[in-house]
Amino acid sequence: MIFYNFALIKNDATHLQYDVLRLFINYNKVKDMKKIRAAVVGYGNIGQYAIQALEAADDFEIAGVVRRHGAENKPAELAQYEVVKDIRELKDVDVAILATPTRSCEEYAKQISALGINTVDSFDIHTSIVDYRRTLSEECKKNGTVSIIAAGWDPGSDSIVRTLMQSLAPKGLSYTNFGPGMSMGHSVCVRSKEGVKDALSMTIPKGEGLHRRMVYVELEEGAKLEDVTAAIKADPYFSNDETHVFAVPSVDAVRDMGHGVHLTRKGVSGKTQNQRMEFTMSINNPALTGQVLVNVARATMRQQPGCYTMVEIPVIDMLAGEREELIAHLV
Repeated sequence: MIFYNFALIKNDATHLQYDVLRLFINYNKVKDMKKIRAAVVGYGNIGQYAIQALEAADDFEIAGVVRRHGAENKPAELAQYEVVKDIRELKDVDVAILATPTRSCEEYAKQISALGINTVDSFDIHTSIVDYRRTLSEECKKNGTVSIIAAGWDPGSDSIVRTLMQSLAPKGLSYTNFGPGMSMGHSVCVRSKEGVKDALSMTIPKGEGLHRRMVYVELEEGAKLEDVTAAIKADPYFSNDETHVFAVPSVDAVRDMGHGVHLTRKGVSGKTQNQRMEFTMSINNPALTGQVLVNVARATMRQQPGCYTMVEIPVIDMLAGEREELIAHLV
């Protein structure tokens, strides 16, 4: 014989009704609230995935896309959006997602901040982040805007994980092992070299934070592999890592956008030794970067004027929804 606790059933039913009502209220809040108008600057791999992430976000609307060639040869998937050469041609932009090469991020960020528009980017030269932040912060405070920089997955979301791990074991060592996978920043860097028609840079982890760069180049007619190799190895993107460069008939034949990371920290909590923690993910590189950029675009609307990295802003500010509802769900 089965006995039912009708008091519990009634209680569960009440909770279910409450949850359904809460979802209904939240849906209408999102529907009625003023949406964040975002422009995407650049339409390469990251720009395309940023558009997808914006389309999936109920609290955003796409103000338009900025491309070098504007609406000329407009991709079919952008038919419903304004596509322009200059962001000033778009109306009421709250935040610009800079899906541009790293080395042009600062220039675009300064120009767009001067228009009173917030910016986010995935600038990824680790050694230059502090200087970039300092310079751009002055501009943002002057313009009354917010910029969040270095906001991909590394630097970016991995930086948050490293920060949390270090807080849990303040004394110790952390190791970040990337890959194996395609590095977008390194690939873009190689494609900018004279004599390179197309390129793929693969990151291979050696362990303990050391990496090998395996670079595959499709050469332009008349280009010499040894000259291209020298230019690549001299670039700050590659100068600190073991780098190998190979000529291939077709980069597209070897390209795969998968990537990943394994973070570890071993250290001391208080006076307790041998505290070990790990974080691992396998991802589509530009898809995750596009998602992170949309998350921090949302967060720019909740910060005071200035320039920030992801470790400086509350993670909860990257999520859509009411703060108390998020706390009730996540804590």
